[in-house]
Amino acid sequence: MTVDLSYSENNVTPKDQNSLKESVIMPEPQLRSIAVEKAYRKGDLKIPVLRGIDQKVFEGDFLSIIGQSGSGKSTLLHLFGLLDHPDIGEIHLNGERIDDLPAKTRDQLRNHVFGFIFQFYHLLPELSLLENVMVPMMIRHSMWDFWKQKRKFKDQAKEIISKVGLDHRFTHKPSELSGGEMQRAAIARALVLKPKILLADEPTGNLDSKTGGEIIELLNTLNDLDKLTVVMVTHDEAIAKEAKNQVRIVEGRIERLATSKVGVA
Repeated sequence: MTVDLSYSENNVTPKDQNSLKESVIMPEPQLRSIAVEKAYRKGDLKIPVLRGIDQKVFEGDFLSIIGQSGSGKSTLLHLFGLLDHPDIGEIHLNGERIDDLPAKTRDQLRNHVFGFIFQFYHLLPELSLLENVMVPMMIRHSMWDFWKQKRKFKDQAKEIISKVGLDHRFTHKPSELSGGEMQRAAIARALVLKPKILLADEPTGNLDSKTGGEIIELLNTLNDLDKLTVVMVTHDEAIAKEAKNQVRIVEGRIERLATSKVGVA
């Protein structure tokens, strides 16, 4: 018996069309800004930065946000990561609003859900590479709990450091590392607590093009193999095109760009 699986829209009743629409369930964005506005003040002068930003980030995406200096791209990233709060609008994580949560809860989200890397590496100069990567563990756990599990935490940190290609640098201080190595160290530190979302603010801004390309390749590998969601802001068009999806911020508003790779819609 042959079953004809084809159909014509002319043969589908309005009721059937509604049922078909209801059966297609769109995935919930992992991270989302809703009508977000943000302004800064200089004395009596109010400077609008973001003007009604609606942006969805789906789980497993690698999204680049492009913009000139002062466009508001870093401000949006900081709002996503709860480093700042919107004047108007909302930030959602897995469908739940998070920007209005108590300060302690927001601190916990930053420590458990988000990993941060910045243009400036913010490594502590007196600590070794291994010790720098372990700093987030010290922050998450009490002093007693940290020392009790220090061997396990050290092994976890070494595993992440090896993953970013720095297993020959465990005991080196930041002053003994190159720019690319310091950024890899910062990425390892951001990943050591296994965040769900990595927020990268101009991660190649202080690097030459070759080293910057290596950092983006590493981010792509983490995104592809570990399914880590990555949101990156950059002013570099070539770097931005290495992400799965791209948007541009112009005068505080989002402009959609063509997708450069097959990624999450």
